[in-house]
Amino acid sequence: MELTRKNLKGSMVALATPFRQGKVDEKALKRLLDFHLENGTDIIVPCGTTGESATLSHEEHRSVMSFVIDYVGGRGPVICGAGSNCTEEALPLFQHAKKEGADGVLVVTPYYNRPTQEGLFRHYEFLAKRVDIPIVVYNVPTRTGVSIAPETVARLAKIPNIIGIKEASGSLEQAIRIISLCDITVISGEDSLTLPLLSVGAQGVISVVANVAPRKMHDMVAAYLKGDIERARVLHYELFELSKVLFIETNPIPVKTALSLMGMITGELRLPLCEMSSEHRKELARVLKECQLVKNT
Repeated sequence: MELTRKNLKGSMVALATPFRQGKVDEKALKRLLDFHLENGTDIIVPCGTTGESATLSHEEHRSVMSFVIDYVGGRGPVICGAGSNCTEEALPLFQHAKKEGADGVLVVTPYYNRPTQEGLFRHYEFLAKRVDIPIVVYNVPTRTGVSIAPETVARLAKIPNIIGIKEASGSLEQAIRIISLCDITVISGEDSLTLPLLSVGAQGVISVVANVAPRKMHDMVAAYLKGDIERARVLHYELFELSKVLFIETNPIPVKTALSLMGMITGELRLPLCEMSSEHRKELARVLKECQLVKNT
């Protein structure tokens, strides 16, 4: 399926990258992918923030892209994280995603550099013109130190292969202004705000919570998009406490801990990320049990 602004929608998982003894655990990665393919996740998104792209080597980054695309094998779209704070460094990730058959790329605003709005525009324009692949801009200012302005998004929306934006600014006003200014698909990047963002015109979510509750997240988004607002509201509240506890410490520490408690992965992280505090781990385990995602903790 060719991704476009019209069909970029649904529950998309910000996939965690499982490690074992310092290496990518491909056996566990298969287990996670099967879990999503069996439970309604609409689009798989590897190598993003939740996938610890910041601590993957370039070789590992490309390898995980290829592995996920190959294993999914056309059973659903795959949008690969392919961002960098160096425009020239992002280009080979784009090229690799295109060569391997990715359905699109998720591209974070350059972090640390803190470019101007003109610099942000030129970054995306440069990449979009060199690799013909659908692009989803990723705005997460708490991580990057810079927020892309709605007016800049409107400029980028004139580039045909820039099809969407993952909005993780935490601002409903930001999403509203983007939707009012241009024809681009807005996707929630904040699990707890997905329903409010859907209500102002967003079309889905790239979700951390979907790692542990893929069916319920899928059903919540699908219900809203089908017009069953009350069902979506019920599911939103059922997911709300989970969406808060999974950010009790820096993402992806809680979600990888949750997946380990569910028996899906080891929960291993790479420095500078480290294991959860015992107090937060107990709180996480309590919520998982209440959500019937684990039996004993």
